[in-house]
Amino acid sequence: MPVPSVPHTGTITVTGLTAHGYHGVLPSERTTGQLFVVDVEMEIDWPTVDELSATLDYGAIARRIVSHITGKPVRLIETLASQIANDLATTPGVRALTVCVHKPNAALGVQFDDVRVRVAWPVPRPPQIPPSGDTL
Repeated sequence: MPVPSVPHTGTITVTGLTAHGYHGVLPSERTTGQLFVVDVEMEIDWPTVDELSATLDYGAIARRIVSHITGKPVRLIETLASQIANDLATTPGVRALTVCVHKPNAALGVQFDDVRVRVAWPVPRPPQIPPSGDTL
């Protein structure tokens, strides 16, 4: 079934994905771990039909993100954000994405609400070849 009058691109946003991980530089972070929260916004090719196969399965995206949080520990949340962005950038239909990793229980020694890093990733597109066969 066609989707009437749709834009060429749109966004899918998933926020508040929470899982326990062992990322950090302090020994306690590597042994006890803590909660990490991830938000992701993906600019996508907008579906032209009303079918899941025509868009992103955000359940699958969420599971991929959680696997990074619960996977091999890294020292910096900047590295974690980059790993997630690199992984999601390989998803067909993703044009650009932003990943935000929150570390709400970071050991700062002072009261705070949140620590977060955010990375924006353009997804490279292959060069387009005009129908005549000429190169751009």
